[in-house]
Amino acid sequence: MVPLMVLIAYGLLGLPLAAATLPLYVHIPNYYAVDLGLGLAAVGGAMFLMRIWDVVTDPLIGILSDRIGGRYGRRRLWVGMGIPVAMLGGWMIFRPPLGADITYLVVAGLVLHLGWTMVMLPYQAWGAELSRDYNTRNRIAAAREMFVIAGTLVAGGLVAMAASPADRGHALGIVGLFLAIGLPLSAIPLFWKVPDPQIAAVTAKVSWRQGLSVMVGNRPFRRLLLAWVLNGIANGLPATLFLLFVENIVGAPQQSGLFLLTYFLVAVVGMPVWLWIARKFGKHRTWCIAMIWACGWFALAPLIGVGDGGLYLALCIGTGFALGADLALPPSMQADVVDVDTAALTKAGGGAARTGVYFALWGMATKLSLALAVGIAFPLLDWAGFQANSLETSGETALVLLYGFVPIVFKAGAIAVMWHFPLSLNDQEALKARIEGVG
Repeated sequence: MVPLMVLIAYGLLGLPLAAATLPLYVHIPNYYAVDLGLGLAAVGGAMFLMRIWDVVTDPLIGILSDRIGGRYGRRRLWVGMGIPVAMLGGWMIFRPPLGADITYLVVAGLVLHLGWTMVMLPYQAWGAELSRDYNTRNRIAAAREMFVIAGTLVAGGLVAMAASPADRGHALGIVGLFLAIGLPLSAIPLFWKVPDPQIAAVTAKVSWRQGLSVMVGNRPFRRLLLAWVLNGIANGLPATLFLLFVENIVGAPQQSGLFLLTYFLVAVVGMPVWLWIARKFGKHRTWCIAMIWACGWFALAPLIGVGDGGLYLALCIGTGFALGADLALPPSMQADVVDVDTAALTKAGGGAARTGVYFALWGMATKLSLALAVGIAFPLLDWAGFQANSLETSGETALVLLYGFVPIVFKAGAIAVMWHFPLSLNDQEALKARIEGVG
């Protein structure tokens, strides 16, 4: 059992990290594309290029953070090195100078994503290594995501309540300042209170070919990763299109802060409910139930029009409740599938824990799904003739379909992949016994 104070100290870093997450994917594309006039297609391409950069940095940082450590642990070292880089990138992208062009956006994004990777991957791997207990991992992931939601509310609410482009620019600047101050401050209790388990790095007993073969053969990981990407696209589309939908379909841009606040507060309420259900029915089946629940609410999107703020608020409540499961359960299952790898390597003669590598792949999948959401949504809207804040309504049908119908299709795919997921409580307990029995 992980003590409560350790859970709090671990989760706190999620607060400033989240301060950048939602504004980066929801507000930054809209701000650079519309307010700064760079165009939807150009900004969509820039955001996708940032994700291509992650294809290089994520596996590199994952491998290095597994193999290279310092006197005080592997994860502490990499989180500590990544924080200054993330601070610089956040300052650049959230506080652009006058005349910032698409090149500036790309450079700022590349710096931010490098720092983000250096912090986030070791941070997530650190949490996965705190316990091998099936249900305790739910609590660890939930503790982190609670602070993530708090940070999202602080930063996202601040920007959402900004009424004009000038106000949005000022609010985004405050987000950059919050990131610069919050990252080092929240790292203090993390480094002080949270143990960094000394898990052996990859040994010479298992060749890289054997290690790659084990990873490719990790069927639970492959299925979980595919489902995560599909569900990530499903969640990324409405997140990317949120402001456009509220302004052009609901016709209530002044209430965007209320909608976001409600969405994330309900996720906080829903998280312990989903954890309780998961103890009864297992993580994967509970996650599927949550995705089915979300699909029912997304089906309301075509019914929403100008003045239907109450109906859209209901949609935010319903999908926000499902978000609690999306945030806590898949990362907990990711820790479980790492055990499949560790047990297989142990049998092959190595017994090394490659948590960083697996969370690197997880991070790549997360960023890819969000990039695909932007890369799909903005070009299709442009192709459909959608114009933000215009009397022209020819592209609004495309906006509604991308916001409400397409996410249902992707979530249905994720449900099909996960419904018979081959890693239950009993399976994970058997893996834990094999790993600890040899170790």
